[in-house]
Amino acid sequence: MNNSMISAMVSMNALQQRLDVIADNIANANTAGYKKKEASFEDVLTQVQQHHKDFDRTGRATPLGYTLGYGMRLSSVVQNMEQGAMKETGNPLDLMIDGEAMFAVQGDGAIGYTREGGFHVSPDARNPDNLLLVNSQGYPVLDVNNNPISLPAKGKVAINEKGQIIVETPTGRTAPYATLKLVELERPEGLVAVGDNLFVVGNGLTEGDVFDLTPAAPGEPLKSKVLSGFVEQSNVNLTDEMTKMMEVQRAYQLTARALSSSDTMMNLANTMRG
Repeated sequence: MNNSMISAMVSMNALQQRLDVIADNIANANTAGYKKKEASFEDVLTQVQQHHKDFDRTGRATPLGYTLGYGMRLSSVVQNMEQGAMKETGNPLDLMIDGEAMFAVQGDGAIGYTREGGFHVSPDARNPDNLLLVNSQGYPVLDVNNNPISLPAKGKVAINEKGQIIVETPTGRTAPYATLKLVELERPEGLVAVGDNLFVVGNGLTEGDVFDLTPAAPGEPLKSKVLSGFVEQSNVNLTDEMTKMMEVQRAYQLTARALSSSDTMMNLANTMRG
């Protein structure tokens, strides 16, 4: 197999992976709190091949040698944590974070972190008189003590910008009931996407390695604020993603044509007779 065939084959595989990333972004363009993925690529086994000394000529402006590589490969996929647009819903349990913090929920065996704040309540199996605050996938939302938030079934709920849940009882009494766990993101590269619009702390890292757990001092402005009655939309720009998809498709077509041309040349060489 010659170099041109290897280069085309490796590049086609990388382009397919990039197309998968773009397709994932497009599919989640309307998913609340979704953070788009961005792929990075690198050359494979790139080296400088020297020309024969006969190519050296008096007055030559460029040095001898040419770059020889074997295509490109996907090096990493990272999440773009830029804040998405605001959408008003009027539902007091729909929450949006204005800032870099994330909500914490009880995932499958581990604490998950998300920007999606479309919460609702469901029956609490452990306490029939209460309702459990959950996200759109049904994962319980956690308070500052990492406990699921269970709210009185008979009461009116309001949530302030500090994430404090205020419950008004049928008698008209109001009191803070619980406080949402909000963690300020400090090292996005330490998070790993696990599906359901959730992230977990990467292997070998702790919560303190990824998040700034130091609360704002009394009197200081909040680093992030919770907005009730709003949800954060996806930060995917559909026009940009469609443009990228067209570019990848064109590059894939050209690379496939290079592979076909290389195969044709090999067939010609094999059928030549001296």
